[in-house]
Amino acid sequence: MKRYSKLILAVMAGILVSCQKLDIKPTNVVTEDVVFNGEAGMNVYMANIYRKLPIEDFRYRPGGEGRAGMNLHHEWQNFFHMGAAIGEMVGPFGDTYEITSGFGYWPYDDIRAVNYVLENLPKYSANFTGNRVNELLGEAYFCRAFFYFALVKRYGGVPIVTTVQNYPQQSIEELQMHRDKEEDVWNFIGEDLDKAYEMMPEKSPRGRANKYVALALKSRAMLYAGSIAKYGSVNYVDGDARAQGLVGIPAESANGFFTKAWEAASLLEGKYELYNQTPGDKVKNYVDAFLDPASKENILVRDYSKLPNLESAHSWDATFSPGYMTVGPESRAYPTLEFVERWGKLPIVDANDYPIKYDNLADLMNGLEPRLLATVYFPGATLRGYTFDTQRGLYENMFTGTATQEVAKPLDSRASITASDPNTLYNGRRIIGQAGMKRPGSPDNATRTGFFVRKYIDYNKDKSQTGLFQSEQAWIEFRYGEILLNRAEAAMELSNPGDALYCINQLRERAGGPHLNSITLDDVRNERCKELAFENHYYWDLKRWRIADVVLDNAKFKGLMPYYIISENKYIFLAERETFDRTYTFEKKFYYEAIPGGELAKNPNLYPNNPNY
Repeated sequence: MKRYSKLILAVMAGILVSCQKLDIKPTNVVTEDVVFNGEAGMNVYMANIYRKLPIEDFRYRPGGEGRAGMNLHHEWQNFFHMGAAIGEMVGPFGDTYEITSGFGYWPYDDIRAVNYVLENLPKYSANFTGNRVNELLGEAYFCRAFFYFALVKRYGGVPIVTTVQNYPQQSIEELQMHRDKEEDVWNFIGEDLDKAYEMMPEKSPRGRANKYVALALKSRAMLYAGSIAKYGSVNYVDGDARAQGLVGIPAESANGFFTKAWEAASLLEGKYELYNQTPGDKVKNYVDAFLDPASKENILVRDYSKLPNLESAHSWDATFSPGYMTVGPESRAYPTLEFVERWGKLPIVDANDYPIKYDNLADLMNGLEPRLLATVYFPGATLRGYTFDTQRGLYENMFTGTATQEVAKPLDSRASITASDPNTLYNGRRIIGQAGMKRPGSPDNATRTGFFVRKYIDYNKDKSQTGLFQSEQAWIEFRYGEILLNRAEAAMELSNPGDALYCINQLRERAGGPHLNSITLDDVRNERCKELAFENHYYWDLKRWRIADVVLDNAKFKGLMPYYIISENKYIFLAERETFDRTYTFEKKFYYEAIPGGELAKNPNLYPNNPNY
């Protein structure tokens, strides 16, 4: 929202001199007639609402620190990525509980701010020209739907509040509202988004919603609801909340939600397109799709800048790349081999399970799909003139057993030379690698899996510009790639594989992969996991498909560790346990988070709590 932030600065100088930070709602600082006096006042007010939208971006921290989890503070610790607790990556989370327990997200103050617009703006229509009041109301409906989407996907049914609540004008008893049924909340979100679509224009300033942004959220939200309805009868925990419909959706409602998702996604066709600026270099093309601010694939973005007191720059480059390639501090989360092999088994062993020998680390990447290479940094890849040259150890002489037999041995009894010192040399060769990265399993500046995240890394930045709070690439909350996936999944659920195949093959062509001739629901899901990697979708997908407790049943993940054979001047790769050596388990009760304890204490009508809490 860089342009939007500059506008806010100018307006604040003129009408909100006393307001020192946007975290304070304008209603606490200025009078109603100033807020609704025209575009200037509304821009400041809406900027505050947009800033608090529950976008799970570079700075989102699952499990958060209070409301910090939703980007309300400038947390640099963006390496706490939810993908690092569920198998996309491994990282600082010790177990799945650290993200499933939530952080008490309860944004009813933000919902009140939206209801304030819906309730009062029409009274000041004379201050606006043309259809502007309706357009702003449409934006408000979109924002309210977004807040409720973040609530319902966590808690199921929550109170639906459509008016501005006031105390002491209203009694405590009036303010203590009951939870609505989960299905009713999803329907309410759909209705708000329908209003937003009808009222908003086709185009909007960068970072703000329009009618197609509303459709994008609707396609996502209705797909979630359909999945919960269809698959919610398995892998759940029973209880009073479920018996009352506060969690769970009747299975007969599934197709209705899937139809709404498919229709919303289909309406975006022709309005946006997949990024395809350099089709002759599909790796670069896919990398740039997340860095080019002019991308026609982007539907809604959140911009960042180094302007103080507004949208501070983030730290993605500093915390997802090795310290030697950045100003620091360190990388902390790493893609797993299981994620990488969604594209298929890597050629690391022959038919008899003997390791394949390579002349160069980078040779392993030959023939891999461009989208994979644009998503993950492999051993042998380069960034800012440095090579990802991590080696788990050196062999003076090759072993004679199979890869499986070798991995079963302790490291120190097989590799001839291992070292934690990145400057250790053997016959002039750096044991760990010329990039200065430490051995996996040593301090967190090292990869724990052999891989690093590439998506969103700004390779155009000089190393000196990659420190904390120096990254300015935009977070893409909605893009056309996701819309095609939403449409494809909804189509499969509605027994329309032809349309699903049409959508998926568009993505595969852009990715540099071959077209599919037929398609299954598992194909669509796998394509989704590949295309939306590290974009904070996988966790919610596992939950709505109701397979998280199966996928994460005492789950352990692997990395791909390179070794150098001195006598042969060759490299091999062994699939080994990631060096955090952690185990992840998802309990069935985690399909819903507990209603925050503080809210239950204030409002006993929020009981019953969700099952097993």
